[in-house]
Amino acid sequence: MTKLNILKGRPEPSVQTVFAADVIAPPAVMLDESPPEGMSTDDISIERYFSKEWHNQEIEKVWRKTWQLACRVEELPNVGDHLVYEIVHDSLIVVRTAANEIRAYINACLHRGTLLRTTGGCVQQFRCPFHGFTWDLQGKLTHIPQDWDFEHVDRSKMTLPEAKVGLWGGFVFVNFDPDCEPLETYLEILPEHFKAFALEDRYKATHVAKVLPCNWKLGMEAFIESYHVPYAHPQVTAYYGDSNTQYDIWPGVRHVSRMLAVQGVPSPDAQNVTPQKTVDHIRRDVPFYGGKPIELEEGEPARAKLAQRAREKIGRASGRDMANLSDSEALDLIEYLLFPNMVPWGGQALPICYRFRPYGDDPERCIMEIMLLFSKAEDGSHPPPAQIQWLNEDQKWADAEGLGSAAMVADQDTNNLMRIQKGLRTTRKPGITLARYQESRIRHFHNTLDDYMAK
Repeated sequence: MTKLNILKGRPEPSVQTVFAADVIAPPAVMLDESPPEGMSTDDISIERYFSKEWHNQEIEKVWRKTWQLACRVEELPNVGDHLVYEIVHDSLIVVRTAANEIRAYINACLHRGTLLRTTGGCVQQFRCPFHGFTWDLQGKLTHIPQDWDFEHVDRSKMTLPEAKVGLWGGFVFVNFDPDCEPLETYLEILPEHFKAFALEDRYKATHVAKVLPCNWKLGMEAFIESYHVPYAHPQVTAYYGDSNTQYDIWPGVRHVSRMLAVQGVPSPDAQNVTPQKTVDHIRRDVPFYGGKPIELEEGEPARAKLAQRAREKIGRASGRDMANLSDSEALDLIEYLLFPNMVPWGGQALPICYRFRPYGDDPERCIMEIMLLFSKAEDGSHPPPAQIQWLNEDQKWADAEGLGSAAMVADQDTNNLMRIQKGLRTTRKPGITLARYQESRIRHFHNTLDDYMAK
């Protein structure tokens, strides 16, 4: 399969054609295009979306073997600050133990297994609420109540076990595997690509979580392709380039994929959309573009005018000079996937990071989280990071504070995800069929998943 034939028939204008006409060009990494090559077109087995046996294998071969996002660095500013990260049966205390050190301890008392912490906070020691066994922030056992009855215990063997910890882009990652590859190599091309976006200079401004009635992979897959947009999100077609979205799969890169979708231009499939209609519809749906009217001169493109409005508003909100921010970073969806479950976005237009996890031990429910990462001030200062808002299963994303237009899209996708999960249970077809190009990121994800499951 060649690059030429997989792109044959993709609607124009391409993302790169749109970029070529921008007033301020995007970062160099966005001018690269890497269509998938040589990928299978076989169906993907459906049991991976509901089988308890498959789910149990994922616990051992994925969740206990891969690097995964635990939290943001700014959530642990002081020594003793900690939070609890949970994935299926496993629980970690992620804690700042020194000014330049963060550790992750297995969250279980070594006496009789009680969870040491059920919520985050700031402490200088971890004391079991059942019998009072106590550990310091370095994981050393410091106190056994009535220790005369434990003369047989070797305290040197009672240090809290740890998971691996790595930092990148202001994120804290954890890995349960003591023999795992370093985070630096696991991230592959991601650090180089995100130099232009500097997520370490952001802070968590919004964090919303909701339990969805679907497998975690189904939840994530709905957010890594634009093929569904005209039918699931028809309101956006006047200002969102859906069918001409660019999908990038780099040869030899296992854990990372990307899609670039342009805004401020209509879908190639939309009919009779004037530039002014593009402006009016995006202002209708996205409060960010509100304020004084945006009027276009005859023949003036909507994209340039919207990018300028975005630069002005992002600059005022952040206290930073955004005059040289590219049109794409001000407008577009610049979305990456880091296997297995993190979806970070570049640019300033939609400073989103998604995370998807199984909900407890149930393969047919998951936790979806939406985080918004806003720029810090020039001096590095920022408001306190947002506390997580938990929605109940009957609430809509639109009921949460701070999500803006992202809530409307998430609500539309959530309605479909419930139908997909149930549909996979009732279908007699043993696999799902994927488009070669527009769903290539899903294919790439499952190829990597299959590799881990085969180990």
